[in-house]
Amino acid sequence: MPIIINLDVMMAKRKIGLMELSEKIGITPANLSILKNNKAKAVRFSTLEEICKVLECQPGDIIEFVE
Repeated sequence: MPIIINLDVMMAKRKIGLMELSEKIGITPANLSILKNNKAKAVRFSTLEEICKVLECQPGDIIEFVE
C-alpha cells in the first residue's frame, strides 16, 4: 500500500507511549496499534484530528504517500 503511517515516529519524537496516546485520543490501544503498525485500511478524520492535537503535529507528519 503506498500510504504509510508514521505514527510511531511522531510518538517517539514526542516521547509518548501507546497507552497514554490511546487514552488521550479516546480509542482502544488495540485499534491504535493497528494504525501505528500500518495495518489499518482507513482512519477517521476525527481520530486523525485528535492525534494531531495531542502530538502537536500536522496530518502530513503522520501520513505519507510513497509510490
